[in-house]
Amino acid sequence: MLHRVRVSGVDEDQIHHADPAELVKLLAQAKAAAVAQELDAVVDAEITAVLGCDSVLSFEGQVFGKPAGPGEAIERWQRMAGRSGSLLTGHCLMRRGQADVVACVETVVRFASLSQDEIEAYVASGEPLQCAGGFALEGRGGLCIDGLDGCYSNVIGLSLPWLRQALSAAERSD
Repeated sequence: MLHRVRVSGVDEDQIHHADPAELVKLLAQAKAAAVAQELDAVVDAEITAVLGCDSVLSFEGQVFGKPAGPGEAIERWQRMAGRSGSLLTGHCLMRRGQADVVACVETVVRFASLSQDEIEAYVASGEPLQCAGGFALEGRGGLCIDGLDGCYSNVIGLSLPWLRQALSAAERSD
């Protein structure tokens, strides 16, 4: 499938919901809608689908997006070390003439018990500041994870099994 990645420009701080699963679905919908609107305005060729995604980490009743800075990332990792959290990714698939397909996929992440030195070294790499929850499974953060319960690709930002199923269902309804 040919695809292009586009940044939506959605101000994530303007979208709120108490339920993390609903929050990520709202964010995914807003991102997909913003990109679809932009493409409708500038592209002559018909776009067959737009996919929007967004992730947060739900940990002990709090929702963690990207850390605001190194201090916050260190504080989070001190709390998360040796515990588990739920990485939630909202997905919104928009296709012309069809209802939007919106879902939240959850993966439980088991964080390793890290020493203070390990936490500080990881945060000093800068990687945690770019990712929801303060870690990148596909990067150095993968060394800080003991295991997952659920979809690996979901933790990276897009559940590939969900996408395959959603596209397959959309094709059957054409």
